[in-house]
Amino acid sequence: MGEWQKTGWREKPRVQMPDYTDAEALKRVETRLASYPPLVFAGEARRLRASLGQAARGEAFLLQGGDCAESFAEFRADNIRDTFKVLLQMAMVLTYGAKVPVVKVGRMAGQFAKPRSAPTEVKDGLELPSYRGDIINELAFTPEARIPDPEKMMQAYTQAAATLNLLRAFSTGGFADVHRVHAWTLGFTDREEAEKYRDMANRIQDTLDFMAAAGMTAETQHELGTVDFYTSHEALLLEYEEALTRVDSTTGQWIAGSGHMIWIGDRTRQPDGAHVEFCRGVTNPIGLKCGPSTSADDLKVLMAKLNPKNEAGRLTLIARFGAGKVGEHLPRLIRAVREEGAQVLWSCDPMHGNTIKSSSGYKTRPFESVLREVQEFFAIHNAEGTIPGGVHFEMTGQDVTECTGGVRAVSDEDLSDRYHTACDPRLNASQALELAFLVAEELSARRERKAAAAAV
Repeated sequence: MGEWQKTGWREKPRVQMPDYTDAEALKRVETRLASYPPLVFAGEARRLRASLGQAARGEAFLLQGGDCAESFAEFRADNIRDTFKVLLQMAMVLTYGAKVPVVKVGRMAGQFAKPRSAPTEVKDGLELPSYRGDIINELAFTPEARIPDPEKMMQAYTQAAATLNLLRAFSTGGFADVHRVHAWTLGFTDREEAEKYRDMANRIQDTLDFMAAAGMTAETQHELGTVDFYTSHEALLLEYEEALTRVDSTTGQWIAGSGHMIWIGDRTRQPDGAHVEFCRGVTNPIGLKCGPSTSADDLKVLMAKLNPKNEAGRLTLIARFGAGKVGEHLPRLIRAVREEGAQVLWSCDPMHGNTIKSSSGYKTRPFESVLREVQEFFAIHNAEGTIPGGVHFEMTGQDVTECTGGVRAVSDEDLSDRYHTACDPRLNASQALELAFLVAEELSARRERKAAAAAV
């Protein structure tokens, strides 16, 4: 494939990317970004790769979650805090169910660009370019707002840097203390409608009480008061990605400085395309979305390109098929991985294949469909003897009404109350935590089956 260059993607076919009308303005922005510090560092990405390698072997579990598309207008410290808080709660519940460490990766500090199903959209007879995320253009339906503006990359960088600064403070400054996190979770299970999760919450409390009695507190055990938290996003806008790519001074390898983990979407995974070309040359952990149209042959080519040394933790396959379709597609991809002897981490994205239009006209995702896809994902891995190593959710810490169902029983009629997303519907804080309890039950059942089989 030849020696990789960070500009090599420019010679490949590109999809889902904007055509900037002012080439000189774009060049100025790229030059400025290339002179700025990277947002993340190579050592952090290496630690994440090692942890993802553990998850691929069943020695850890990946929790990846956050916004569908980060917004400039909704950028507030409280919003970052609340999403981080729910991810910590989810991670604690999953840790209890799996009895292994949970690798915490946010869709944060870089998730600004979105692929779209069509290049244009029509309203009231007016056709305009699609909104592609705040890093590219604006949501307002006017000709001016929809023009791609390279200066938005600078605003995205600034917001990502501020987000990372706050996340690092939360991760190490006492906010992540396990006792504080569990107190929040007890607040959720105290609700009458969440009573069925109270037993697991009480068992977690018993464990924490025992640890405290044994002298293991945040004051005596540093690990109980801090967490490792990583960021991720879809590497869609390659001008931004290239500008923040650096050489790691300790290894001489290229690192994408925009986020700890980057992924390739289901619409941009062409084996000979620009996005695969860019991602194959950086040493970050790479995610690859696998949808119904992913063929076994393409997957084999992509695994060879993206992980030629077959290193554990390098490549995460993120399955996104839709409830009722997992059995049709996942087994054939598992077989393709097995035939190649490839080391991959399997993660489940139950969001993107379950988007529907509600009777009230809003785009939504039924909680029951999201849960069903997760259950099918686990069932097939159990049948195949492979490891379901993670989950990937679009969610927020805010009390939005974008996905129907859950213990709060959001209905179609409720969607208009607090429907704030600029793109796809997200699980709210209550739905996300409920899903963590249900996934924890799956992990606990899997662990018990393994123990029983080992005892025979």
